[in-house]
Amino acid sequence: MTAGIVLASSFIVPLFMLVAALGQRTRARLPDLLPFAPLPALLATLVVPDGTIVVLPRSLLGITLSLDKPGAMLLGASSLLWIAGGIYARQMLQGAERAVRFAIWWLTTLSGSLGVFIAADMIGFYFFYTLVSLAAYGLVAYDETAAARRASTIYVALALLGEAFLLMAFVLLAAATPDNSLLISDAVAALRSSPWRDITMLLIVLGFGLKIGLVPLHVWMPLTYSAAPIPAAAVLSGAAVKAGVIGLIRFLPFDVSLAGWSEVLMVLGFVSAFYGVAIGLAQTNPKAVLAYSSVSQMGLLAAVLGMGLGSGSRAALLPVAFYAVHHMLVKGGLFLALGAAAARRGSALLVLVPTVVLALALAGLPFTGGQLAKMAIKDPLGDGVARVLAQVSAIGSALLMLHFLHRFRAGIAEEPMDRPSAAAVVAWLMVVFAALALPWSLFPTLDGASRADVLTLQELWSAAWPILTGGLLAALLWRWRARLPRIPEGDVLVIAERCAPTVSRLGAAFERADGVLRQWPIASMCVALLVVLTALALAMPA
Repeated sequence: MTAGIVLASSFIVPLFMLVAALGQRTRARLPDLLPFAPLPALLATLVVPDGTIVVLPRSLLGITLSLDKPGAMLLGASSLLWIAGGIYARQMLQGAERAVRFAIWWLTTLSGSLGVFIAADMIGFYFFYTLVSLAAYGLVAYDETAAARRASTIYVALALLGEAFLLMAFVLLAAATPDNSLLISDAVAALRSSPWRDITMLLIVLGFGLKIGLVPLHVWMPLTYSAAPIPAAAVLSGAAVKAGVIGLIRFLPFDVSLAGWSEVLMVLGFVSAFYGVAIGLAQTNPKAVLAYSSVSQMGLLAAVLGMGLGSGSRAALLPVAFYAVHHMLVKGGLFLALGAAAARRGSALLVLVPTVVLALALAGLPFTGGQLAKMAIKDPLGDGVARVLAQVSAIGSALLMLHFLHRFRAGIAEEPMDRPSAAAVVAWLMVVFAALALPWSLFPTLDGASRADVLTLQELWSAAWPILTGGLLAALLWRWRARLPRIPEGDVLVIAERCAPTVSRLGAAFERADGVLRQWPIASMCVALLVVLTALALAMPA
């Protein structure tokens, strides 16, 4: 019972904190609660036993929660990043005109972001997934600049499209599940014999592929991460996007070999891995570079899951979760580094050195969590073409991260910061420490993993040579950097807007709707809650 209460508090506490927004006296204090809202989730990671299953009462939607190893890894790392982001956001919001509105969206997104990792039935998962997807709109739109309005409009349009894909997939899953069970495990087990198997698989790949930014569904990422305030960009790029990763882990049928869909996921994954690097190199905004890096990294994870889907084994799931944890903390740390450097402009070198380590860790720098993450996915990738492509993508990651570091130095003076903030530095240091230490703590929990294997000359060289190769390519590239094309953030979307008047008119319609919603601060919140309630009503058995 105690374990169940702690697990449920992971998402209930942030939602209960929203009650403070109802009182005139307490709503002004709502931003102060942001760093504390993820603490129950962190506690759940530490004290709730693996395999715990909890059925909530009907007053709390009657959903089923569970905690397994992949979910626990992602829940713990996500809560750490949300705590650090909350520390930064609390400082950022002091005296801000729209602080309460931002805090409402933050807590709602947080609740969904943590809930997806522990949801064990389709109703609960869809509820949390909708929260994390739609409430993030308010975080992106916070600054109310033209870029923020455009990014939030495009984001919410694509988020609704993704929700529609998944709602249709869940309806088909429920229809094929015997005994009207809504448990995810039962639905996935029944998928192999479902008469709608292929259309369900297509909807699952489209829905979660949009969330993790698989090409060509990635266009929202660079626009969103560039427009969002730094703490929002950190948690959205690090934690919120992992809702798509856990979705693929939960809903793909890994216990049976689906060769055709395995190839689909692998092709989409590796195309995204290389496309993200190529377009990222053409960006000058460091936030956009990090966004395209996420496209690349999430593509690699999709390819690994594709290999697992083809093998008919669940062996790839824990390594993928481990890799996602490392990406979550590193990517969050790199976004927070932009704010930390802006807060310490006089001594930015103190921020630059750890940032270099974090950036290269994303490419697998020896002795960092990046090396451990690359080692973790070696076995699922096998010894064939997939492993070679993964090694080439590591070279691309090194090249892209060196480009980011170049733009990072140039962009320090450009990042707005109202006042030097100790909170920005503290939040960044928390994530840096977690990114460097947590992977070493979690690595032995992987099957067959040993810290001693990491320190062999073979493994160290395997981690080092892609970074050295990326460094050589970067040196050559910088010689001809003036010849590199400048591709706008959003790439194919920008081309579509220029070439297709229908797309432009549709975008203008969303802009007008967005403008109407802004006339009433709570309207956007009501729209999000209405969608959630509608989804729940549709998912409930007759």
